[in-house]
Amino acid sequence: MTKLDGKSKDIVSENIQNLKELFPEVFSEGKIDFTKLQEELGEFTDKENERYNFTWNGKQEAKRIAQTPSTGTLRPCKVESKNWNTTQNLYIEGDNLEVLKLLQKSYHKKVKMIYIDPPYNTGKDFVYKDNFRDNIKNYMEQTGQIDSDGNRLSTNSDTNGRYHSDWLSMMYPRLKLARNLLKDDGIIFISIGQDELNTLISICNEIFGESNKVSIVGRLAKSGGNKGKFFSPNIEYLLVYAKNIEKANGFRDEMDSELIKKVYTKIHKGGDRDGEKYRAMGLYQSSLDSRANQRYFIKTPDGSLIIPPGAEFPLVKEEGSKIKPISKKDGVWRWTYPKYLEELSKGNVEFSKTKSKILIDENGSFSEWTVNSKIWLKERQEEGQLPNDLISKFENRHSAKELKELDIEFDFPKPSDLIKYLCTISSVKNTDIVLDFFSGSATTAHAVMKANSNDDGHRKYICVQLPEKTNDEGFINICEIGKERIRRAGDKVIADNLDKNLSTLDIGFKVYKLDSSNIKEWDSDFDNLEANLLDAVDNIKEDRTSEDLLYEILLKYGLDLTLPIKELTIEGKTVYNIGFGALVVCLDDNITIEVVEAIGEFIKEQVVYDEEKKKRHARVVFKDKSFVDTNVKTNAIQILKQFDIDDVVSI
Repeated sequence: MTKLDGKSKDIVSENIQNLKELFPEVFSEGKIDFTKLQEELGEFTDKENERYNFTWNGKQEAKRIAQTPSTGTLRPCKVESKNWNTTQNLYIEGDNLEVLKLLQKSYHKKVKMIYIDPPYNTGKDFVYKDNFRDNIKNYMEQTGQIDSDGNRLSTNSDTNGRYHSDWLSMMYPRLKLARNLLKDDGIIFISIGQDELNTLISICNEIFGESNKVSIVGRLAKSGGNKGKFFSPNIEYLLVYAKNIEKANGFRDEMDSELIKKVYTKIHKGGDRDGEKYRAMGLYQSSLDSRANQRYFIKTPDGSLIIPPGAEFPLVKEEGSKIKPISKKDGVWRWTYPKYLEELSKGNVEFSKTKSKILIDENGSFSEWTVNSKIWLKERQEEGQLPNDLISKFENRHSAKELKELDIEFDFPKPSDLIKYLCTISSVKNTDIVLDFFSGSATTAHAVMKANSNDDGHRKYICVQLPEKTNDEGFINICEIGKERIRRAGDKVIADNLDKNLSTLDIGFKVYKLDSSNIKEWDSDFDNLEANLLDAVDNIKEDRTSEDLLYEILLKYGLDLTLPIKELTIEGKTVYNIGFGALVVCLDDNITIEVVEAIGEFIKEQVVYDEEKKKRHARVVFKDKSFVDTNVKTNAIQILKQFDIDDVVSI
């Protein structure tokens, strides 16, 4: 029977495996021959001693922290959740470094958009102090859950000799882990001020690749003011990076309403497009490059032929007749002739007479006719327009107003409409996931609910926040503010849209809290796990429930934390059915042969037999100490094999 490993995803092992697939010849007896690897990389190796390099005091430790698996877990908290049984949203309390590690298996390449608003390192905000050896213990100390020897959250004073280094060491491992969670077409937006703008660009260039930098966007945070020494600081920045810029899509903004009023002034009459707005655009533009297949005659409604201005004419005076070659002085249409005929048949071409005669007829005289293509407003609205790299419509005062309406107090929140706007321009669609691991007052959750209310979408969010203590008498920590904001904001979104059918709008969230593992053995020094196994008869902690253990199993197997779980009773024992029999978990004690056989029968009914693999794709999990005796434990494997199940695990 296999023993379930308590660690989160081992990124180092995965990187080695990927390298082995690319360059199997550089491995000898399981080790990497770096000389051979350099030979395989050939001209890509940099042999110069002096080269561009971005480093700081503590960088290597930051890398190690990112690569060290977590032995913690996320414990479900139903009492603080909303609509637990139906919601697809997650609110996670805990140190975002450890939480990101724990999410590596379950949400690898599943997140469409990440938005974070990290500490700006102004000398007045917090910087998390990470511990390479035991960050779970460090987290408990920071949040006051156990006694601390020091190492608590503190402001990063600019008098500190490692002022920038501490901030870099905090951000680097978190961004490294976050990148793994992005889909191949995923996008990350990072809000930042001037203090660490350059260093953040350097980190992102290293982690995401400079070629994947989409833009550095300015955001108008406020108008006016007289603070500052030389300039009043009114601008913040958004760093925008793609996981893979070749696969990034979207980046379209909604059309400007003033532009629509000014430009789309014509209304079509008759036919399928009756009543639709459009603009007329000349089929001839003087700025077009001269191409022979785009200089031809077009027949007007009165039968005359027209052509863009120029000296050369087709030899045959018939519609569609072309001339080859043409000079750079000869005008051309925007379309080839076949394209023109296609658009004409669709009703996308219109002729009109004009006093400003530009086109010429078949005799070289100026014609009173002009020909335009119809640019339909509806189609342009569907396509959208490129967003500007200066965002001026979401100032901080808007966020102050919306929090006041919710009776929530919080310093320096971002407007929810800003995050909603970022979802729009980066094409976060129906069931995509949005992650925010510096969640603050849960602005991102609010924004996702508003976005879903607009188009009946089912976008999902994952919010992660350290439960930092507050001075607010009504809320003991920031997480309490965030959760209450989501509750109130969800209700307000419903109330503000009574004219819509929002019965399927997900305004719930599942709360999980970071903690040490539910398994005593996994809390040992994980570098010497086998040598430090506890001798306790029961390896499950006394203060932990079966549901705590169940969700730890989901994390270790990389399953979505919002998966529906069906609880049933088999032979008097509680059994959890996840994924229609793909994973069956029984954590009760005194498991007998009859219980094992009944579980096998249940899976047989649920999971189709794979003729090619000669097995059922199902996994069964028991507690290691739950069997009535060792004979039952040994025979359980053989019994389940009779039901074509060979994946049996104990914890």
